[in-house]
Amino acid sequence: MIYELLYPLSERFGWAGALNVLRYIPFRIIMATITAMAICFFGAPAFIRQLQKKQIGQVIRSDGPESHAAKAGTPTMGGALILLAVLVPTILWADVSNVFVIATAAVTAGYGVIGYVDDRLKLVGKNTKGLPGRYKLLGQSVIGTAALSYAFIGESRLPADWIAIRTRLSIPFVAFSKFSPELPLWLYIAFAVFVVVAMSNAVNLTDGLDGLAIGPVMINAGTYVIWAYLAGSVLFGRPLAAYLDIAGSTEMGELAVFGAAMVGAGVGFLWYNTYPAQVFMGDVGSLALGGGLGMMAVLTKNELLSILIGGIFFVEAVSVIAQVASFKMFGKRVFLMAPIHHHYEKKGWPEPKIIVRFWIISVLAALVALSSLKLR
Repeated sequence: MIYELLYPLSERFGWAGALNVLRYIPFRIIMATITAMAICFFGAPAFIRQLQKKQIGQVIRSDGPESHAAKAGTPTMGGALILLAVLVPTILWADVSNVFVIATAAVTAGYGVIGYVDDRLKLVGKNTKGLPGRYKLLGQSVIGTAALSYAFIGESRLPADWIAIRTRLSIPFVAFSKFSPELPLWLYIAFAVFVVVAMSNAVNLTDGLDGLAIGPVMINAGTYVIWAYLAGSVLFGRPLAAYLDIAGSTEMGELAVFGAAMVGAGVGFLWYNTYPAQVFMGDVGSLALGGGLGMMAVLTKNELLSILIGGIFFVEAVSVIAQVASFKMFGKRVFLMAPIHHHYEKKGWPEPKIIVRFWIISVLAALVALSSLKLR
């Protein structure tokens, strides 16, 4: 909104020349980060008090680690504040007419609504079941399909450089111009929806310890900020994506502003979510943030590399799949408890140790992924 309203003034009036700074994405990345941090940091105390007043407290699994019993009643649904802190700065500082920004913000908001319904049902029912999985997946798939169809279908309103690459699959550590198989549009959209839904639920599964999920979320978002900015930049009249031999579009850079808002919101929220947490994000936060990350992965053409970028999320999801499959087929469990962070809790690891080590692994995975910008 600020970009849309004020930047045109710099071209029309000499006295507004200072507003020309709004044309630069790095400036708006910084401002989106600061705005999101401020919303979370200063808004959280009053938000937490309201949650406590309305007795919106966490419901703990009966079969969970014994140490979690003390967390019962801790204010939850703090993800609603994160969602606000992501979307408001995006509206303020990003180009809200950008197709990538619209689609990503829509999925983030839509998945937040699904998460809210899930959290609400858990609170009303006083159990951890919430919204049945089939309805949750259906809602995620419908919203994801609508948003991705908007971003991939409609030649008249989509950037020409995006149309040329939209259904080509980027292979990690392989030059995009050398090998990037093209899929039929319908098949690519179906695959993209799967990526977004899978990422959303993987982040949701990771959100089981104080600050465990928000750390990798910030690291992932920061990685996509760098990637989106490089993929959308032009240097000396030549797209930087062409120099790096990655998929790129001049419109892609605006996604960096959205990603920066996610990083800022995460930092502000972590102040209150760090161990021992004063508030949990709940499904309203984890599903929304995961959906946003999934959209950035797809729209920056990192569908496959997202497995490495979001390595912690991938491992958490696989641990649950492996646990369920092994128990159903062989009657045996692979882990003491799934997701895998609970396995280490059962082994006696202190919660802060698990959290920090998972963050370290996430940083390492992100750095390896970023190295693929040149190692191709």
